[in-house]
Amino acid sequence: MTSSAMPPMPLPGPKPPARRAVALRFIVLLGVVSLFADMTYEGARSIAGPYLGLLGASGAAVGIVAGLGELIGYVLRLASGSLADRTRRYWTITILGYLLNLGAVPLLALTGRWPAAAALIIAERIGKAVRTPARDAMLSHATQQVGRGWGFGLHEALDQVGAVAGPLMVAAVLAERASYRAGFALLALPAALAIGVLMVARRLNPRPRDLEIEVATVQPAGLPRPFWIYLAGAALVGAGYADFSLMAFHLGRDAVVSAPAIPVLYAMAMGVDALAAIVSGRIFDRYGLPVLAIAVLLSAFFAPLVFLGGPAAVFVGLVLWGVGMGAQESIMRAAVAEMVGPDRRGSAFGLFNAGYGVFWFLGSAAMGVLYDTSRFWLVTFSVAVQLAAIPLLLRARSSGHPGRRTSRAR
Repeated sequence: MTSSAMPPMPLPGPKPPARRAVALRFIVLLGVVSLFADMTYEGARSIAGPYLGLLGASGAAVGIVAGLGELIGYVLRLASGSLADRTRRYWTITILGYLLNLGAVPLLALTGRWPAAAALIIAERIGKAVRTPARDAMLSHATQQVGRGWGFGLHEALDQVGAVAGPLMVAAVLAERASYRAGFALLALPAALAIGVLMVARRLNPRPRDLEIEVATVQPAGLPRPFWIYLAGAALVGAGYADFSLMAFHLGRDAVVSAPAIPVLYAMAMGVDALAAIVSGRIFDRYGLPVLAIAVLLSAFFAPLVFLGGPAAVFVGLVLWGVGMGAQESIMRAAVAEMVGPDRRGSAFGLFNAGYGVFWFLGSAAMGVLYDTSRFWLVTFSVAVQLAAIPLLLRARSSGHPGRRTSRAR
């Protein structure tokens, strides 16, 4: 008895036995791009505040520039993610975003007035907003082959290597030459390396979507309901997660630790972030969103340790803070990729990043105000808002299936 059904057409691109190796290579290449990119803009951010002050900016101006740049950068991801999905020009948008993101940094060495420097700092954030949703959408196709959590965790770990190396490189330049402009100029080197590796990745993988084995499922017209529940939980995590700048301000003002120890503690936290991203991502591939809920539960208690404790408590608190950052950067993106089909993934990443970023901004502003009023209430706000996210994260897990191990070609 014969069947009239047509056999499935083979996917274009690499054959199944080679697809996993190609996917891993693509993840590593984008991870190296992020490593050099983070060296560039995190190195710049480590001295941007003092540089603006040297050019004549007030403290209020520095705060507004930093906050406005972050807010614009997150909100614009809504538009850039949607544009990537509509045009399917993921590579074009990614490359243009990186050019703006990284090109603005060495130009800071040529500025002589703080408004011009402020414009470049904001332009750098805009460039990151343009490229991030499209890049994450392409990365998501490759992560299906190795495990979503593991793939995004590996990318985040490489990213954080750059986040540590960039500020240390700039610090070495300042120690040697005492010149902010020399520091910005030196950052042209990792910026050029990032663009070079990006073009290699583009040449080797012109169609990253071919790396994903698509399963025929009924997709809703919009984004699925679990995504919205998940976004609400992630937004609460962002709102309660204190930025390191506020913690560094507290440690310096109260002399909890010495001034040279503050950047060392930050580098330590970034190292913990990198390790936690890989470990939590791997565990996420087996157990799903409950892993993120556990990470939130653990890291929520960094606030009382950092803002109310002594040096030993601060050290433990920043370890927990780094654990939470690593879990968020790997698992949060991996879960979005699991919940949303390939055709709307750029929009989903854009919306997710925008929502998380806006609530992070609002929460940071609230904690800044509370710091001047009552550190007890700052700590209470931080812990309570993060713990309130846990039921939503677990509900999103029960409403869908984010984090289940995806089938891979053998």
